[in-house]
Amino acid sequence: MCVQHFLKSKRKPNGALIYFIAIILGIISGFSYFPFLQSMGLFISDVFIRIFKCISLPIIALSIIVTLSQYNTGDKMKGIWQRTLFYTISTTIIAASVACALYLLISPSSINTANFDPGYLPTALPKSSYASYLINLIPSNIFSPFLEHQVMAVLLVSMISGIAIRYIPDQESCNTITNFFKGAHGIFLVITGWIVKIIPIALFGFITTTVVQLRNGVNISGLGGYLSVIVLANIVQGLVILPAFLYINKIKPFQTLQGMLPALSVAFFSKSSAGALPVTMATIERNLGVSPKISRVVLPLCTSINMNGCAAFIFTTVIYLMQNNGIEISFVTMVIWVFIATVAAIGNAGVPMGCFFLSASLLTGMDIPIVLLGLILPFYSIIDMIETALNVWSDSCITKVIDDKTKL
Repeated sequence: MCVQHFLKSKRKPNGALIYFIAIILGIISGFSYFPFLQSMGLFISDVFIRIFKCISLPIIALSIIVTLSQYNTGDKMKGIWQRTLFYTISTTIIAASVACALYLLISPSSINTANFDPGYLPTALPKSSYASYLINLIPSNIFSPFLEHQVMAVLLVSMISGIAIRYIPDQESCNTITNFFKGAHGIFLVITGWIVKIIPIALFGFITTTVVQLRNGVNISGLGGYLSVIVLANIVQGLVILPAFLYINKIKPFQTLQGMLPALSVAFFSKSSAGALPVTMATIERNLGVSPKISRVVLPLCTSINMNGCAAFIFTTVIYLMQNNGIEISFVTMVIWVFIATVAAIGNAGVPMGCFFLSASLLTGMDIPIVLLGLILPFYSIIDMIETALNVWSDSCITKVIDDKTKL
């Protein structure tokens, strides 16, 4: 029995057992003092991260190109795009607003960073402003978005390409190029099916890596309030706001969550919503019965712009560092940053540590010292896992609602 059977039917327990065994073995490996086990887990994690990164962007690009090249801008397709954008922006604003409310409620205290050695900081933090970040998303050549793993740039190129195919005057040429992209898309779907079958191996590697990282943690004194805001904001968004969103649209939240567990577990341990996209797509189609015509349009778009967890992190981190550097934080300032965090999250790539570096870019663009990020960094691994799972959960909720509201 393999994971494929578990995705197809919740009545067969062996798939869940395989997941459980993989998680236990990963924990044992991470806590063990056997270098071979840890090295094997870290090696497996690195291999699967590379595989996910390799196939995620082609899946996004080909899904959008094939869909846009085959559908006109009629009422149904227009409705899908409008609903996706509306739900994405709405849920992201709510996520940042929840973080704002919790920040006001918890009021995390500042900490003394005078004697802090920022040795944890990466050697190359972003030095440009967010405006420069957005400009860099416009590719200088058609291959750079794929080589540099710029998800938003890939989305832009794919949308333009898919629309342009429909306007090719020669119908034969139009059909030829459309069939080419359909065939390429089919190749990656087959590869995705193979990967889904061996996902427990990936979980073993991801969990081993996570446990090893957590064993190297530091004292959280002075950061408890800050971390509480971020974690609670993600929990409220994931277990209150999004289930309410499903319930309002007459969808059973618990059954939806249960059906998406395979994808959420991969997202949690891989820390990449873009990397988890193939598994998310396969899971939502098999377990929730979402039409491929919907999932292969909405999910790639949501993966690129629907970053609920990232919005909460950006808001909380920027406000906290501003506070720690003596900048007065008024209620108006916080409201403004709710919207800035929303826009920033939409422009963030769904890759590991994307929110961390984007927050650093925003802060350096305002000439705010980022030394405190070095103290936050050791805890970012677990934050990133929670955020990524929330992002994929939000993507799944939006896709399920749109599928129920749209009949293609």
